Amino acid sequence: MTQVLLASRNRAKLDELRRILAPLVPEVEVLGLDDVPAYDEPAETEPTFENNALIKARVAVATTGLASLADDSGICVDALNGMPGVLSARWSGVEKDNKRNNDLLLAQLRDVPDERRGAYFACAVAFCLPSGEEHVTTAKMHGVVIHEPRGSGGFGYDPLFVPSGYNRTTAELTVAQKDEISHRGKALRAIAPLMAAKLRAARS
Repeated sequence: MTQVLLASRNRAKLDELRRILAPLVPEVEVLGLDDVPAYDEPAETEPTFENNALIKARVAVATTGLASLADDSGICVDALNGMPGVLSARWSGVEKDNKRNNDLLLAQLRDVPDERRGAYFACAVAFCLPSGEEHVTTAKMHGVVIHEPRGSGGFGYDPLFVPSGYNRTTAELTVAQKDEISHRGKALRAIAPLMAAKLRAARS
């Protein structure tokens, strides 16, 4: 079994990655940061999702010696000129406080009509090998921000986001439905065949 490190402690992200990769690269075991010795995680200081993902994957592979994946994602709202964007996880000033982030976003959009509440989730996934080889894939999920949270699934801004073509938030979708259309799911499925090929080549 080949091991790959996902540079995250987010159990929902790890579960999502494992679900998506299992049928595509069944010979790969996905580890999280809690499965390896602790190290100083880098600050996400870059202005793009791609570069923030690369920062995390580069430090992970350099520290552990394992082929490493990292993602950076967020919600980009039309009426806020693409914000919160890379600041999504700390939009309210408190790192990863989903309720405060959602409350602030709703307050900022309080007087914005439905036709101007367009948004998309963006995700960049970086894959770095011990050889120094690096790859990045990106994907988006378009939709709208609604006026109040709905649903108990997912995480982050999922209770506020209705994807295009649906009448339910991503927090109301089943796990399988969300995996199929999500920005992270698309980016991971795009990079999975490349990852499998590179890992097989490294073993041979």
